[in-house]
Amino acid sequence: MTDRLTIRRPDDWHVHLRDGAMLQAVAGHTARQFGRAIIMPNLTPPVTDVAMAAAYRDRIRAAVGEGIDFTPLMTCYLTDHSDPAEIAAGHAAGVFTACKLYPAHATTNSAHGVTDILTLTAVLETLQRIGMPLLIHGEVTDRSIDIFDREAVFVERVLTPLTRDYPALKIVLEHITTAEAAAFVAEAAHPIAATITPQHLLINRNAIFDGGLRPHAYCLPVLKREAHRLAVRRAAVSGSPRFFLGTDSAPHVVGAKESGCGCAGIFNAPFALEAYLRVFDEEGALDRFEGFAAEHGARFYGLPLNDGTVTLVRDTVVVPDRIGEVVPFLAGETLGWRFAG
Repeated sequence: MTDRLTIRRPDDWHVHLRDGAMLQAVAGHTARQFGRAIIMPNLTPPVTDVAMAAAYRDRIRAAVGEGIDFTPLMTCYLTDHSDPAEIAAGHAAGVFTACKLYPAHATTNSAHGVTDILTLTAVLETLQRIGMPLLIHGEVTDRSIDIFDREAVFVERVLTPLTRDYPALKIVLEHITTAEAAAFVAEAAHPIAATITPQHLLINRNAIFDGGLRPHAYCLPVLKREAHRLAVRRAAVSGSPRFFLGTDSAPHVVGAKESGCGCAGIFNAPFALEAYLRVFDEEGALDRFEGFAAEHGARFYGLPLNDGTVTLVRDTVVVPDRIGEVVPFLAGETLGWRFAG
């Protein structure tokens, strides 16, 4: 049995660091474990231009502090009126790493998102031409579609024609939750990949209703049936370079979660690697963990692999009930691996 695992320093290819006091509270948890992170742009107001992204990057660096080797990779929030020239200039200047497509009203702070993908024709043509990735929250927002089916319907209605019409466009389907999404990414004759969260590997939709309504298990895309969890889990541990780590860590203060209209999001950053490693350990796939956590994402984005390493040891660690004003993922549970730095 392996009791100590040292891997190349990993990256988080999807994280919400928020802003203001919350940014100050949570940024260090991500920077402690990861060398780089793709930063989500759904602030209020959203990060829609180069100046906003550069300023937000500066705030993140200040929150992390000096002496910490961490690089925030910024994204541009797409709207119906996004300017392709602004995006291309931001990418050329090294400010924008990717663009993020939120269907309007799909998730937290997505009211300014895209109402119809056809409004993005010029943007998508530009992204394809310059090799800039498109990151997609893959759910339809049609209220007639059951919330548990919105990802699968998105794959059928939006993603399939998108990959046909833009065959060279690099796409990351974010935080996949269904067998349909996992199969599409694995089998597509297209430069497409997917991020996978720890919560969608470890719990299914029963967790939301375990003895009552559990708001800290509520995220978007919402947790799915056990069959989908197992399909996503198989994809994560498969060794395929199309699947890689993206926590979708999304903190909200306790009051915003435990309310009459609780916010979507799971805060998993403090014990992210330990949570993922539980899965790979249970699946007998420790030898594939480094690829998933530290190699596949960088290669898909065309970025160099990180220097340096991190080590995890087989040891018990109890996740606290609260970290500041936020309840973390797996609060109160005992994990079997500990991040040793």
